[in-house]
Amino acid sequence: MDEVGELLALSKHVAINAGRYLLSSDTGHQREYEFSRDIRREVKARADALLDNEILDRLRPTGLALLSEESGALPGSSASPLRFIIDPLDGTVNFVRGLGPSAISIALWRNQTPVFGVLCLLPTLELAWGGAGLGAFLNDQPIVVSSITDKEQAVFCTGIPSRLDLCSPAAGRGIIEMIRPYGKVRMLGAASLSLLQVAKGAADAYAEQEIMIWDVAAGMALVEGAGGKVKAMPGSHEHALNVFASNGHLSSE
Repeated sequence: MDEVGELLALSKHVAINAGRYLLSSDTGHQREYEFSRDIRREVKARADALLDNEILDRLRPTGLALLSEESGALPGSSASPLRFIIDPLDGTVNFVRGLGPSAISIALWRNQTPVFGVLCLLPTLELAWGGAGLGAFLNDQPIVVSSITDKEQAVFCTGIPSRLDLCSPAAGRGIIEMIRPYGKVRMLGAASLSLLQVAKGAADAYAEQEIMIWDVAAGMALVEGAGGKVKAMPGSHEHALNVFASNGHLSSE
């Protein structure tokens, strides 16, 4: 097995075991949360920190650099261009309030390019993984993007990130213009799961402005592995991106 294959196997093992660990120890204590003082629409739960520690402890021995939502950028002992990008719990509000599914997200990138992504879905413990040249899979079954070509017949996923300035009239107009062409619009509360819907063909496109890289790093790889296309540009905040992902038949124009 080559290096990427070994790291993929490790990431799948770490993700599923972290999910099992969280659910087996979930007595309600892990669902305690608070709103951030610095980013007023950002929510942090005890589960975020619990999972962060669990995942980082198992990935640090690889020597690769790490970027985690909870711990920030952590240098590795290796000079490799590979690094892990981790969101210990994407969809924190979904998890703590019982609103919907969430996911443990582990991605491997080479410089600024996704190599693979792994998602452990909560509470089902389903495992999704994939990347360009690797294919994409959900519970080891191949998944592919849809063949929809007409935006008026398409399902579009998006969200409103915590760092998006909703006080700006331009932001509101931008959201309306973004969703206007599509037949149906859905907000799932977790960018990684929105991208998974594109990868499995349940949705046809996804876009979000000022979304953090750890929210989308694994999902972007899944879309590419499933035959879709992803375009990402730097946002106005550190580690933020403006992302458009689709089945490859729909454009951002």
